[in-house]
Amino acid sequence: MTSGTPVLAGRVALVTGAASGIGAAVARLLAGQGAIVYCADINEVGARTTARSVAASPAPLSLRLDVRDEAAWAAALTAIQGTHGRLDVLVHCAGISAASPLPETTLDEWRRVLAVNLDGAFLAVAHGMRVMRQSGGAIVLLGSASGIRAAAGAAAYSTSKAAVRMLVQVAAKECREGGLPIRINLVSPAGVRTPMWREMPFFQELVARHGSEDAAFAALAGPNGRFAEPEEIAQAVLFLVSDAARHITGIEVPVDGGYLL
Repeated sequence: MTSGTPVLAGRVALVTGAASGIGAAVARLLAGQGAIVYCADINEVGARTTARSVAASPAPLSLRLDVRDEAAWAAALTAIQGTHGRLDVLVHCAGISAASPLPETTLDEWRRVLAVNLDGAFLAVAHGMRVMRQSGGAIVLLGSASGIRAAAGAAAYSTSKAAVRMLVQVAAKECREGGLPIRINLVSPAGVRTPMWREMPFFQELVARHGSEDAAFAALAGPNGRFAEPEEIAQAVLFLVSDAARHITGIEVPVDGGYLL
């Protein structure tokens, strides 16, 4: 899907979590396929850097967006609609993780993860549906294989991503039964090589033990697997927001190298 005529030519897209990792990869791929891409992140500098790296864009388009803040969502979408009159694609990649045994997980940590991962997803879908209800569009959220197969030591993260699965199904069903021309789907990776891992103490310990990030990722993946690259996840997103998937809604696409088998 990355050769020939751009499959998203002229479409207006918003990508959250665009400062790094999967979000940055999605933003670059959609722009490479002709979309006008707004890069949004709470890390405004990172979002701007990604926007500048999008060669296909006529000008860097970036927004500071705290996905937990409803007013920020309203402002971002108002700005996009004010310029283009519509939003065709919304890819919600923003999220955080945490790793601690359940008895050691504090209520503050639990609430922080769910606020970003679940409240943020709710606001993305709710506001996306509002702006797309007339002109139509495609929404893709990022889930996780850990929302399908429980991950010990990640209760808040697994719970948040499991809830996002149901959110997508409910939203897609409401759109279908309400006659709204909006498709909503979910891409759920297993391990992906992103900067988010660097924030986790256990990963820092693995790096120290094995001598490099590459070795730490290899140790996590085990002898029969590997971590995906962000660009591989972006390809699944591109398919779901393209016309090739125009009859697909309410589904979850695991991109996991067989992890769930």
